[in-house]
Amino acid sequence: MTTFDLLPAIDLRGGRVVRLRQGDFACETAYSDDPVEVANRFVDGGARWLHVVDLDGARAGRPAHAELIGRIVAAVGERASVEVAGGLRTAEAVAVALAAGATRAVVGTAALEDPAFAAGLVEAHGADRIVVSLDVRAGMAVGEAWVDGAASISLWSAMGSLADAGVRWVEVTSIDRDGTLGGPDLELLAIVVGDPRTRVIASGGIRSADDLRSVREIGCAGSIVGRALYDGSLEMATALAVADE
Repeated sequence: MTTFDLLPAIDLRGGRVVRLRQGDFACETAYSDDPVEVANRFVDGGARWLHVVDLDGARAGRPAHAELIGRIVAAVGERASVEVAGGLRTAEAVAVALAAGATRAVVGTAALEDPAFAAGLVEAHGADRIVVSLDVRAGMAVGEAWVDGAASISLWSAMGSLADAGVRWVEVTSIDRDGTLGGPDLELLAIVVGDPRTRVIASGGIRSADDLRSVREIGCAGSIVGRALYDGSLEMATALAVADE
């Protein structure tokens, strides 16, 4: 592996930039009322990727912030690539996100429930423009924005089925670590990087340069970082230096 991507997270809820703790919509911290300004700040600081999540869309099952995300994509222009997640549960929704300028579309629930859906997206758009998000709790991949009672399947079964479907990029989030600054789930990540057909982006709990080094050394192709950048426990320059080591 020759590259490691740092993806600052911009999570959108009610038009603001927020972070949730362990995916709980009742445990929200708001960081900005201006998501476009946040995107520009990250990119001005050197970020080459942004991970933009439509939390309202994820909960509703359909995009809720398409116009705002379009403004973010337009603002960063060719300076950075943007991947879009949240509520992309139809082929049409994915096509619209990509047509609006997103470099990659991230799908979760729909691909988890039907790997053939992911296969169709890969065939239509190419393997490097489609990412499947696997949000994991107790060894199970959970969909539907992680709400109580959401459908789930074995992570190992999901990984195999998606790789068989031609999915190249997978983002693995440890739900229990997400938004906690508790460190990444290295045991989980060490297992999921084992399939040479997929490239894994780590998410959940990243708090320091050492955490980034750890997930890189395990074999991950990148890492999504959220709260640590907002709270200042990890500086953008430091994170990018690790990514470029």
